[in-house]
Amino acid sequence: MTRLADLFADRPMLADGAMGTVLYARGIFTSRCYDELNLSNPNLILGVHEEYLQAGAEILETNTFGANRFRLARHGLADKVREINAAGVRLARQAVERLKEKQAGNPSMNAWVAGAVGPLGVRLEPLGKTGLDEARAAFAEQIAILAENGPGVGVDLLIVETMPALNEAQQALAAAKQVAPHLPVLVMVTVDDESECLDGASPAQAAALLTEWGADAVGVNCSTGPATVLTAVEAMRAATVLPLAAMPNAGVPRAIDGRNVYLCSPEYMASFARKAVAAGVQVVGGCCGTTPNHIRAMHAAIRAIDEQACVTVAGAAPEVSKETPPAPLGKRSRLGALLEEKQFITLVEFLPPRGIDCSREIEGAQLLAQLGVHAIDVYDAAQASARMSGQSLCVQIQQHTGMETILHYTCRDRNLLSIQSDLLGASSIGLHNILCVTGEPPKQGDYPDASQVFDVDSIGLVNIASRLNRGRDIGSNSIGASTNFTIGVAANQGVPEIENELRRFAWKVEAGAEYAITQAVFDLRLLEEFLEKIKEYRIPIIAGIWPLTSLRNAEYMKNDLRIAMPEEIMLRMAQADTPDAARAEGIRIAQEMVKAVRPLVDGVQVSAPFGRYDVAAEVIAGAAPKGR
Repeated sequence: MTRLADLFADRPMLADGAMGTVLYARGIFTSRCYDELNLSNPNLILGVHEEYLQAGAEILETNTFGANRFRLARHGLADKVREINAAGVRLARQAVERLKEKQAGNPSMNAWVAGAVGPLGVRLEPLGKTGLDEARAAFAEQIAILAENGPGVGVDLLIVETMPALNEAQQALAAAKQVAPHLPVLVMVTVDDESECLDGASPAQAAALLTEWGADAVGVNCSTGPATVLTAVEAMRAATVLPLAAMPNAGVPRAIDGRNVYLCSPEYMASFARKAVAAGVQVVGGCCGTTPNHIRAMHAAIRAIDEQACVTVAGAAPEVSKETPPAPLGKRSRLGALLEEKQFITLVEFLPPRGIDCSREIEGAQLLAQLGVHAIDVYDAAQASARMSGQSLCVQIQQHTGMETILHYTCRDRNLLSIQSDLLGASSIGLHNILCVTGEPPKQGDYPDASQVFDVDSIGLVNIASRLNRGRDIGSNSIGASTNFTIGVAANQGVPEIENELRRFAWKVEAGAEYAITQAVFDLRLLEEFLEKIKEYRIPIIAGIWPLTSLRNAEYMKNDLRIAMPEEIMLRMAQADTPDAARAEGIRIAQEMVKAVRPLVDGVQVSAPFGRYDVAAEVIAGAAPKGR
């Protein structure tokens, strides 16, 4: 019998990504049986296989994840087990053969067909009504069809994946050994957000038992994203000598307009691939939410590791890197210099105008420059509204006032190509400070029916900016020079799901964030707790300050925007009996907050409520005067 380690030699291998994600993107509703498309729309399935091979995948899974008797019965297709599985193998094999024909003369080109075997979709005894013998029989039925006629005609290996419980994994593995003893079997479990198997077993226990039961390789797939999968396979490494596999979802899906959207960028998945290989993982791939774009980025990352390893083994002189690293932080921008010198930074946040006249904003910037404000932070399509582009306002402020600006840049409205083009353009015209944010869904703004993109989220955006800072585009091609961005991110110290916010913040820092601006601070305790929790991956923190203008404004921020607002502040705003008194009280509160946060953070960003730049100026003049 050929073992997996023999089949793949001694180097990391790349599997493909999700089938269902691509099919859904092409208009196939989730109510359809995706496995049945092997029969009714074979060209569609063949096309997806070919895209993954062209992206660099070396292991192609058959479209048979749910092609067992139990799952097919839900669609009235229990009598189609043979036809669907046989067609799945035929299409994957056809895609591989076509690639070989196109790559004729390239002896290094090869790809393997893996028979995909997913869970039965029913509970097994003792928790369910389905007996272990019934489960084994269902798996054996499917696997026998996948394996018919052996490697080169049937599948080259079996991938038993997304197993929710070890007893079900054991039955699938036993069935494979029974009906296809000539094929190597990779068994993967899925884990929860604590990196534990869904039946309560630890990853180490799973690896040890699967090794004992005869698996040829073990691993983790699906789950809540790259971080949890990586944690789980690292635990497995200590419990088995078998090859490891890791194929995570593209992050945790977010519900946007009634559909689940996976927001992990190709660059973040490439980063995961590098870490997985460094942790000893031999087979890397993707699950739900991953696309050929993700696999292409992962392929580039793994290929770079291979090239570096070859240079090391041969003892040859290292290849000259095509990366162009950015200048030191202090040389990229004035903001970068202030961060490097650990000076207390003052920023003011501007909202672009709704029309083409930005004279009011330029006048406001000139006023703030006289107070010694270091930079103007410009929103980008704030609250999903149609305004002058942030990039245009940044350029005009810098041209007319000499003040430096920070460009908010959102992912909502741009695909990967547009993001790269915009950032290259921003750098070329002298905008070297950016704040990477995901952006609000359009339904929250003026045009709720507008389309949205969300190719990546803010973490993926930071990865893209960091890559450009190293002189490479999203395809790892040299762009000739570093964009020299000073890269910032947003942080929300008061969000109810604080653990998720902390995880995302850590990932942003890992991706390359160099400073962060917080949500408006009214509750000092929440800021202190947040700073304590991020101390292990602390970057310079700039606290957001919002001068309240009225009790209604405070109520809106507390109840609509869900910003933590102590009752003491609500009471103070309620006691202001005139509009002028309310504005004055809001300014006093903001000045107090600036003084209170100063010992804790690296700067403040004061908002100009409703375009009142004089209010922001008064807050800064009273709390952090020029010459500080």
